[in-house]
Amino acid sequence: MTRQFDRPRIEAAVAEILSAIGDDPARPGLADTPRRVADAYEEFFSGLGVDVSALMGASVVPADAGELGELVIVRDIRFRAVCEHHLLPFLGVAHVAYVPGTQIVGLGKIPGLVDTLASRPTLQERLGEEIADALASSVDAAGVLVVLDAVHGCVTTRGSRQTQSSTVTVASRGVLGDPAGRAEAIALIGQGVE
Repeated sequence: MTRQFDRPRIEAAVAEILSAIGDDPARPGLADTPRRVADAYEEFFSGLGVDVSALMGASVVPADAGELGELVIVRDIRFRAVCEHHLLPFLGVAHVAYVPGTQIVGLGKIPGLVDTLASRPTLQERLGEEIADALASSVDAAGVLVVLDAVHGCVTTRGSRQTQSSTVTVASRGVLGDPAGRAEAIALIGQGVE
């Protein structure tokens, strides 16, 4: 899928929204807003059109049984995404665990995977599932666990305005879908390893 970013359309749409709410898009404080929003959207949605399997690509390598380890966890991956329901941001932290099958992945690719998939209009529930599926399929993992904890702009700034709440979602595959395996991984994510 090729990404097409239409900056002039975004800028025109933002100017129209400003007019529609009763403000003057040409006034000094708003004159550059359409361009600024287009800049932000280009960054926010940079994951559209990115082939995740190509992204993981060469960082996935075969490993001998002695190199695999039992469980790999990358904790505290900061991310930002935009909720597709209101186009408001949600900010959070991802914890990604996997049990290697026959391959391992360069650890730096896991935050890159999270960032790429978060850089699309999405829902937190879907984002966790997509991260789990992409990691499971790219490294042929025996198990995957993705825990996302995020604060949503649509919850904190409108409607119920619950400024202190966060949302936690869990997506699991394979042996980490088993309650005992999942519990062990979640405990390690929560406590850290001393």
